[in-house]
Amino acid sequence: MHKKIFLALTILFSSFHLSAQTPVINATTQHRVVIQLSSNDTLVWKGLMNNIKNLKNAWGDSVTIEVVAHGPGIEFLVTGKTTQQDKIAYFKSKGVVFLGCENTLTERKISKETIIPEAGFVKMGIGEVILKQEQGWSYIKVGF
Repeated sequence: MHKKIFLALTILFSSFHLSAQTPVINATTQHRVVIQLSSNDTLVWKGLMNNIKNLKNAWGDSVTIEVVAHGPGIEFLVTGKTTQQDKIAYFKSKGVVFLGCENTLTERKISKETIIPEAGFVKMGIGEVILKQEQGWSYIKVGF
């Protein structure tokens, strides 16, 4: 009899412990995520698209996502080099913002006309990332 009571109490307290560690996601919470992309690796780009898909599937309109491409990552937004233009267009239609760094364009002698139409521009990519962090956005760096 004591073994059954002990077992029942153990299970009861274990469930309290597990439930205390399980995060509760409030559907009304607004999430803001800035993602820094500085890699021209197409596998990194594919991973980025999967991350965006997972965030949007889980949180829908309660997540705001901005992707900032600079350095070698600018190729993600270059017509003829990107492997993700269809997905970029799809996610743009879902509210995801894609931005290219004008400093990178100047440094690499890339004209704005070669950037896919789904993308916008910021003067300084890393500066945009810093500003978003200062405004409380969550920060993710993809790639290396």
